[in-house]
Amino acid sequence: MLGRAVEAFTGRVLGRHQAAVVRIGFGLVWLAYLLREWPNRRVLYGDRSPWSMELADRLLGDDGAFTVLPWFDGRPWFELVYHLGVLAALAVLLGWRTRASTVLFLVTVLSLQNRDVFLGDGGDNVVHLMAVYLVFTRCAEVWSLDARRARTGRSGRTGVVLWAVLGAVLAACQFGGFSGTGLTWTGRTFPYLGWSPLFWGLWAVAGVWWVLGRLRPDGEPRAVLDALATMVHNCAMLVIAVEVVLIYATAGWYKVQGSRWQDGTALYYPLHLDYFTPWPGLSALVGSMLLPVFLISYGTVVLQVAFPFTLLDRRVKNVLLAVMVLEHVGIAVVLGLPVFSLAMIAADAVFLPTGALLWAARRSRVLTSRIRWRPAP
Repeated sequence: MLGRAVEAFTGRVLGRHQAAVVRIGFGLVWLAYLLREWPNRRVLYGDRSPWSMELADRLLGDDGAFTVLPWFDGRPWFELVYHLGVLAALAVLLGWRTRASTVLFLVTVLSLQNRDVFLGDGGDNVVHLMAVYLVFTRCAEVWSLDARRARTGRSGRTGVVLWAVLGAVLAACQFGGFSGTGLTWTGRTFPYLGWSPLFWGLWAVAGVWWVLGRLRPDGEPRAVLDALATMVHNCAMLVIAVEVVLIYATAGWYKVQGSRWQDGTALYYPLHLDYFTPWPGLSALVGSMLLPVFLISYGTVVLQVAFPFTLLDRRVKNVLLAVMVLEHVGIAVVLGLPVFSLAMIAADAVFLPTGALLWAARRSRVLTSRIRWRPAP
């Protein structure tokens, strides 16, 4: 049994459909956030931000977080990075050239979020983490433009051109003298590596992958590289699953220690704060029902604490996932936290059963075909 498990872990891409849903979900989250905040982008991350670039540089010097925004002064550079983030999120959502688009997605997410770390909430932290993990997954095996191109057998020259352009841009950033401490080969903390080894390593691996695919597609070097990519993907999916478990477990146990959660009134107070009441009438209605508020408060703690243990039983886990998705939908509508809720739903997708995902895909194709072939009145 152990041998079969090792063979599956090293030779089979596990969770292809779940990885695709995670990719689509977080691409949609970041795209929706950037488009929603587009009118306010300069106030949040640009030249009009109350958190000036000087203050950001001082904080970045202490924690070593990565961002490309301090590399150049002025609005044009900021606008370029922001709109590149929009394009990268769209490319990740569609699954177009995901080896490159996930890296650009990572760069834009870190650059904007690390520009002002005081703007984020729990949803932004989840996006921050998943942007790192997605780089190491094979998240475009299904439900992507990359998968469609692989089925048709048309590779084209776009990938090679994109690889060459990104390599030239990376070289200019590395040796241009303007990246400062953003691109370094070593770091001050564990694992004592900077961002340069990651970016250059990904770029080099993509080049070797393409060369072996052209010269020796059935050779042993390509098979070894494919096996390594599969293992990295499976490890990344395992890390994503563990991350989701830790999020719920730590949230639940911290709630257990809170007095407001102990007496069942934790949900009551946000329902009466202007910041969490996008629909005042709905919030007032829900807040007036004391018994449901009490039960939801206690139920939230129970669900989060119990979540790691429900993974031992598939049916219980699936029921709990459905309940938690509904809870996140309620948080988005009642408390006005759509980005946080959508990010958590996208993260929960790593535990969704493959059968349910395939059924949803079939139903969506049926509905799409009906709409497409509906006769005109």
